Amino acid sequence: MSKYALINGKIYTEQQVIEHGYVVINDGRIEQIASGEYDGMLETVDAQGQHVLPGFIDIHIHGGYGADAMDASYEGLKHLAENLLSEGTTSFLATTMTQSDENIIKALANIAKYHQEQQQGTAAEIVGIHLEGPFISEHKVGAQNPQYVQRPSVDKIQQFQQSAQGLIKVITFAPEVEGAQETLAALHHDIIFSIGHTVADFDQTNEAVTCGAKHITHLYNAATGFEHRKPGVFGAAWTNSGLNTEVIVDGIHSHPTAVKLAYQLKGHEHFYLITDAMRAKGMSDGEYDLGGQNVIVKGSEARLASGSLAGSILKMNDGLKNVMTFTGQGLDQVWRVASLNQAIALKIDDQKGSIAVGKDADLVIVDDDIQVLTTIKAGCMHRYRSLGE
Repeated sequence: MSKYALINGKIYTEQQVIEHGYVVINDGRIEQIASGEYDGMLETVDAQGQHVLPGFIDIHIHGGYGADAMDASYEGLKHLAENLLSEGTTSFLATTMTQSDENIIKALANIAKYHQEQQQGTAAEIVGIHLEGPFISEHKVGAQNPQYVQRPSVDKIQQFQQSAQGLIKVITFAPEVEGAQETLAALHHDIIFSIGHTVADFDQTNEAVTCGAKHITHLYNAATGFEHRKPGVFGAAWTNSGLNTEVIVDGIHSHPTAVKLAYQLKGHEHFYLITDAMRAKGMSDGEYDLGGQNVIVKGSEARLASGSLAGSILKMNDGLKNVMTFTGQGLDQVWRVASLNQAIALKIDDQKGSIAVGKDADLVIVDDDIQVLTTIKAGCMHRYRSLGE
């Protein structure tokens, strides 16, 4: 079915929410959006009055469903990408960990190979790579392995970028470490530098923004907190309009009030919902590997033996529901924190991130509880549940 009409949907666009309308999809792209009843001759798919959103874009995800980007497994990436559709994610940045150069390069090369060969419509699409480490502070490693922390340099990043075939879009780094300022100054036009796993103070964080840093990696985790005389990374993230903030909205990595505060201070245009998920997402409780370290998953938490949080098992649709619950905002306000903001940051908003004529037909149909009913990737439908299930 290369051309059809998605009818009877509540459609969320950048300009408005169409309470009752339809979307015509042709050859994987959006051809028409209109309000009212569809009276054309195309085959139809009935959204049954449910919410039609742009497909989610997760810019920080290590793995899930038993797979991890650091496995350097082609089939593992394929399995992950296929399963991400079930939570409404249609695009993502495959995210690496602080590991040996050899293992990072293997993972990058594998992602690049998969990216080159990935089939449109059958799975969530890798749109780039998030290199989380190894250019971080050994004093804020979190679940990263301190053995492999190293200092940033232009040469090293270019080596990684060559292995990745130019796919590295975001690098998490500590701006206070040796070599960080020089590397940032040289490469910030080509790569988004995201401040994280850092002991930078308020002034150092703001100075990094002046030099070209644009993001905060998982706000509230692995960075300097806020004190009234030492505002730290948190204070800079809240108050510097040049910073966009990732947040893991699972209610575990950050208290709901902290999420609400970040949303109020950054607004819905500078807040990015991420999962930071690891391989145990979608799996049962047990022990799993994350970047060479053992992680114990119990209930909704993933921790190292030390007790440190080790990524999440959050799904994007659940995270979006949490954003609504924690902030008290409606879907008409918050939908963009899961899609459009990320697309703008990655400079792919001419193709993805919102429902607009000419853009890719990457859509997700959710109910009032933000449970995924159907995900549409490049026009191809993937049904997961019916109303009332």
